Amino acid sequence: MALILNLDTSTQICSVALALDGELLGLKESQEDKSHASLLAVFIKHTLEENAKAISDLDAVAVCKGPGSYTGLRIGVSTAKGLAYGSGIPLISVDTLSSMATGVIHGHLLQNEALPEDKSFLLCPMIDARRMEVYTAVFLPSGEMIEPIAAKIIQENSFKDILEQNRVVFFGNGAAKCRDTIKHPNAIFLEGIETSASYMVSLAESAWQQKHFEDVAYFEPFYLKDFLATIPKNKVIK
Repeated sequence: MALILNLDTSTQICSVALALDGELLGLKESQEDKSHASLLAVFIKHTLEENAKAISDLDAVAVCKGPGSYTGLRIGVSTAKGLAYGSGIPLISVDTLSSMATGVIHGHLLQNEALPEDKSFLLCPMIDARRMEVYTAVFLPSGEMIEPIAAKIIQENSFKDILEQNRVVFFGNGAAKCRDTIKHPNAIFLEGIETSASYMVSLAESAWQQKHFEDVAYFEPFYLKDFLATIPKNKVIK
């Protein structure tokens, strides 16, 4: 039996999920932007307490490794590494886009939205980057990734090749800004799709069973691109 704590701070969502043998026990999350540093430890504490568990009961800790927000990833990964190192338990990493695809596949996020019943479509999660850029990948309905994770600048002809042959379902906080640019009739946009630690659960459980663990000392987030600090205009010295 594996009790796994799942952390996702890769976007503006701060999310903590506790799972036992791949079944969700508890979930805490907030959509308040830039709240990760203040809320993550609190969510971990409350999620464990509400399920009568302690950190010492955990078999592993899993974290969304990215891509996503530089600051959010740093906070989530450093917290996960601290828990893993301090408790002597394995560290599991899950890529954010696979987690999002899994959430849609399992129907957690669909609510009033409907995917084609025949499953003749591809899944394209998108995480907002800068301007018209997104972090994205393409998945089969089975969850298999068929186009690797990449940072793409969205233009009118983006995904044209696969849209000519397939219906493609776009979702995530990066998809909204692409709706007016990608107008192919085979493009389907799902609204309200956010990241959540609950979507990590099955992937983390699979990694546990296969003993796919990270080196706690050397593991780093998957930023995909170098972080570029910006200086507010009113702070620029002329």
